[in-house]
Parts: sequence; structure tokens; C-alpha cells
Amino acid sequence: MPDGPPRPAPAATAATAATAATAATAATAATAATAATAATTGTLPGDHALPGGAVPADDGVPAAGPGPGGAGTPGEVSEPGAGGTPAGAGAGGPPGGAGGGRPPGGGTWGAARRHPVRTAVAVLALVVLGLLAGAVVWYEGAANPGTPGPKTVVTIDAGSSLSAVTATLVRQHVVGSSLAFRVFLVLHGTPVVQPGRYVLYRNDSFSDVRARLADGPNVYAVTVLSGFTVDEVAGRVGQVPGHDGAHFLSLVTSGALRSPYQPAGSTVMDGLLGTGTYTVLPGESDATLLAEMIDRFDATAAAVGLAPGASALGVTPYQAITVASIVQKEGVYPANLGKVARVIYNRLALGKALQMDSTVLYSEHRDGGQVTAADLALDTPYNTYLHKGLTPTPICFPSKASLQAALAPTPGNWLYFVVVSKDGTEAFADTFAGQQANEQLAKSRGLG
Repeated sequence: MPDGPPRPAPAATAATAATAATAATAATAATAATAATAATTGTLPGDHALPGGAVPADDGVPAAGPGPGGAGTPGEVSEPGAGGTPAGAGAGGPPGGAGGGRPPGGGTWGAARRHPVRTAVAVLALVVLGLLAGAVVWYEGAANPGTPGPKTVVTIDAGSSLSAVTATLVRQHVVGSSLAFRVFLVLHGTPVVQPGRYVLYRNDSFSDVRARLADGPNVYAVTVLSGFTVDEVAGRVGQVPGHDGAHFLSLVTSGALRSPYQPAGSTVMDGLLGTGTYTVLPGESDATLLAEMIDRFDATAAAVGLAPGASALGVTPYQAITVASIVQKEGVYPANLGKVARVIYNRLALGKALQMDSTVLYSEHRDGGQVTAADLALDTPYNTYLHKGLTPTPICFPSKASLQAALAPTPGNWLYFVVVSKDGTEAFADTFAGQQANEQLAKSRGLG
């Protein structure tokens, strides 16, 4: 128990308290200075502490030496500590001491926690940049592969999706990557692709492929049917953009291109062009198309043995073609062709007029229909009611089957025929009386 008023603290105690306060103030100031320096130079507290508390130079800033009053940061006042040791002196000073002392265990404050994070972020950024650079190189290589390759005709069906169109382009080697092409369309816009046929180029640039698709189909078909004439083919050619029917017809009759079966001096090409469908490419000329038609017929003629077959029958190849053209128009259906051919040869052998309606219609530029008394009175070289023998030229393009029938007619003595059924079936007769009977049958069935 105290026995009086408290006695003043000894002078030594007061001095000790003052010294502690001064040391705490100095430590706080040193910590603030260190943080400011780190923010300016990028040095983290405790980075690479050197003996004596100096911080190594970072980004060109020279390392600080000991300040006045002992080891510490410049401008720091170090007060004597207990036992006369300057505050913060030595590498093993307390965490609060000036000079960035190491924590227990000899590590550095903050470095173990922050350097691996910065390194990982930097590595990740480099990886991402590398991937992006690789993707750009891949995309540019796919979008612009270099010199385009050969032409290829691509068919786009009605209702095709973008995926289907892209798959077709990849399958025909127009583009090398469906993914890259779709990315290109996302960036530059997807055109409306119309169904049809397109001439494209293998390994073409995406921009050129897109432009050609946007322009619409550029490949057209011209179909030459069996029984057609040159006039009808010219009409089909005239429907192709960039072509003119009159120009094609003028070319056909000019004699600039000729068939090997065409008689000298003749400019008529009826019967001498191959049937079937022809593909007209962009920029293809009428002369190229006509040459292809001539070549196709020549190939068919060779396949059926036109020259030797005609010789065996005692006719020229051109005459056999003429017979085949009349067979095509009069027989129409395969079951009739051989017998119609036989009727023609039989009437020719007997010196009888062929009396074929189709030849009269040809002279009038008609394809089918009723033949009237006025038609039969029309005096043309193609009126086989008035003139005996074959017509001067074929009257249409015969099918391969009609050519074969003209070269190998069905054996028989028929001289007449008439259609007796709505399915095109024809009845054949050796005599005129038989023909009249067949005509009555046809009338009873609503024909003729």
C-alpha cells in the first residue's frame, strides 16, 4: 500500500520512454519512405535485402547507402536501442527496423508471394499472344492460299444450308478449311447463294469464292432432245446469258464448222449434232459449243458402226442418218423404231413415195399436228407425198436407238403403219387393205 502521493518517475525511465517513442516514429517514417520508393521504382518491400539494409538498384535507380546515424535508409535518424545497438541494425533486425531486414527463416518479405504471380501472368500472356499469332497465320493462309488451281463445277442444290454449301466447297477443294471459311463469312458477310451450277477454282481465295457465289450461277445447260432441229437448238442456246440464238444459227449455216458426214456444198446441220445435255461455261463461245455437238454425234455414229452399217444396206452414211431422222419422228417409241425403218426401206425398194407426214411438217417448220390437204399439196423437196425417195437432208437429230434401227431394221414386209393406241403403239400392214382396217381401229379408239 502506498503511504503518500505518487513519486515522480525516475529520469532514466522517462528517457527510455522518449527513446522508444523516437524509435517508433523513425520506424514509421522509414516504412513510408520504403513504400513510396517501391511505388516509384517498382521495388517491393524486402526485395533482395543486402547486408546493412541497403536495397539493390532497380530500373536504373542506384542502391541507397547507409544514412547518418547507422545502417538504414537515407535521411533516417537511428536512435540507440537497448544495449546501445542502433535500431534496425544488422540483417537480423526486427521486421519494423529500417533497412528491410529479413523475416525469421532468412526469406524476403513479399517476394515469395508476389514474384511467382507476376511470372505466371507474364507466361500466360505470352502463351495467349502466341496462340493468337498462330491463329492469324493459319486463318490468313486458309483465306489466301496463293495461286488458284484448275476450274471445277460446283452444284448448289435448292434449300442447301450454309454448312452444306461449305461442305461441298471443301469436298471439291475450292476452300481448304470449312471453319476458316465460315469465320470469313462472319467477318465479311454471308451472300445469298442461289441454287445452280458455278464455275469455281480449286484453292481459291475466300474473297473470290464469296464474290462468285454472290454473283449467282454462271454455268448453264443446253439440252438437245432427240427429234430437235437446228432452229430449236438455237432457241435453247439463246436462253444462255451471253449467247444469241440468231448468232448461233448463223454460225451453224456458215460452213465454218462442218460434220464429216455433211455432203459437199451443204450447209444444213440437221441430223448431225449429238443429243443430250451440254454444259456452257462462262465465256464459252458458240463455236466451242457447236464443235462439241458435232463431236458428240461423231462419237455416237462411230459407236453404232454408222459407216459399215450403211454400206451393208447399200446406202451412204448420210442417207442412213436421214432414214434414222424420219424413224425418230414417225416411230417415237422404241418398240416402233425397227419396224418403221423396215417400212421406209421396203417402200424405197419398191419405188413408192414414203408418204410420211413428218417430212411435210419439217418443210413448214412445224413439230407435230394435223396434216391437211393444203399441206399435202405444198410442193417442197420434203413433201414425200409428191416426191419419191428420201428427203434432201435429215429432218431432225436422231437418237442412238433410231440410228441403230436405221442400220438394223426389223425383218418384215410391211408397207404401212398407223398409231392405234394412246400409248403410242403402232400397227403395221403389208397391204393397203390392212392399213385401212388399222385406221378404222384407230378411229374407234378416238385416234386419227
